[in-house]
Amino acid sequence: MEIGIDSFASHLLQNGGTPLSGQEAMRLLLERIERADQVGLDVFGIGEHHRAEYLDSAPAVILAAAAARTQRIRLTSAVTVLSAADPVRVFQEYATLDLISQGRAEMVVGRGSSTEAFPLFGFSLNDYDELFAEKLDLLLAIRDTEHIRWQGQYRPTLTGQGVYPRPAQAQLPIWLGVGGTPESFVRAGALGLPLMVAIIGGDTHRFRPLIDLYREAGRRAGHAPERLKVGLHSLGYVAPTTEEAVADFVPGYLETFSKRARERGGSPLTRYHFDAQAGPLGALLVGSPEEVAAKILRHAEALGGISRVTFQMDVAVLPHEKILRATELLGARVAPLLR
Repeated sequence: MEIGIDSFASHLLQNGGTPLSGQEAMRLLLERIERADQVGLDVFGIGEHHRAEYLDSAPAVILAAAAARTQRIRLTSAVTVLSAADPVRVFQEYATLDLISQGRAEMVVGRGSSTEAFPLFGFSLNDYDELFAEKLDLLLAIRDTEHIRWQGQYRPTLTGQGVYPRPAQAQLPIWLGVGGTPESFVRAGALGLPLMVAIIGGDTHRFRPLIDLYREAGRRAGHAPERLKVGLHSLGYVAPTTEEAVADFVPGYLETFSKRARERGGSPLTRYHFDAQAGPLGALLVGSPEEVAAKILRHAEALGGISRVTFQMDVAVLPHEKILRATELLGARVAPLLR
């Protein structure tokens, strides 16, 4: 099992209670990616948002800077909002990243749960799924063919143009990022793409029927079982003890999700919500290294096996030093238990 970290390049990471400048937040993010590489984590992902509190609107640029400072860790988007992007340009960016990183680039593509990119780039949410299906088709075609002939509804026709550069890897890894829509799981299976499931709430085991749909669709399409990998993206944090992890994580977690709830007309979260998610079956991976590793293994068994798990710690508005310590614990104590 691979283990890694996803980040949204939060602009709100605290340092002694003072919000960080964009320059300082970016510097510290690159330091955290470098530390993840040093402690032996397998992958680091950068999300894509177009909001004031995040600095990840151009994830390939951040990952390219990280590539120059790391040696072995794989570098991926988490996720690329493909519906609001040009697949030609996306492929070029990640092929370039692959060359810079000497073959360590990946991407996770999805429709995007944060929808601010659609009006920003002139797309309609009424075309939410159609945009993604068409652009995924083009992206996969570009990955497989240097000179592409393609026609669709949302992008000008391609009549044999070459798409450059080509990546260092023979086939650039593309994962499909999904939430809870059955059609998305089936699509990933039919295409034979590895699946990254974002589970940020509820009981993790409830996703088993959807993952079964994915595997069955892949089997019916003739894809080998080993090609149908499942990854798990979860909110999480580790500290030397569970008590310390909870004390560190809860305030920022409740603040972040209460703000999101208010934006959508809902009620603020309470400690009750955290406790429900932090229980044995809940989605949150918060605790000591041993407790978190045991929970991941329970999740893996409940889901029929997983190949990768990535932690998202930005939501807790944690100080840089605590995220560095959590990163070190993931590499030194959690990863060995999972592997």
